[in-house]
Amino acid sequence: MAARITARRWLVRGRVQGVGYRWFAQKAAAGLGLSGYARNLDDGRVEVYAAGAEAKLAELAGMLYRGPRWADVRGVEEQECAVQELGSFRIEA
Repeated sequence: MAARITARRWLVRGRVQGVGYRWFAQKAAAGLGLSGYARNLDDGRVEVYAAGAEAKLAELAGMLYRGPRWADVRGVEEQECAVQELGSFRIEA
């Protein structure tokens, strides 16, 4: 039986823009076989959306709380959301 596909959205705050956070999220999510996107928000946060198996989303969440080497993650807001068919994980402007 195939794993049920669910989706999560994370809003990450701290020093997360200009430090490779979106590329970090893309590499982590793609490595886990998740689809979705990462994008900078005007208020300085990064939004990460991913869809896939629940266990893989939980793994990604753990990575997002740490972030890449130069990031300083100060908080992460996580919410369940509707599944979007995106096919791959991409970085949006």
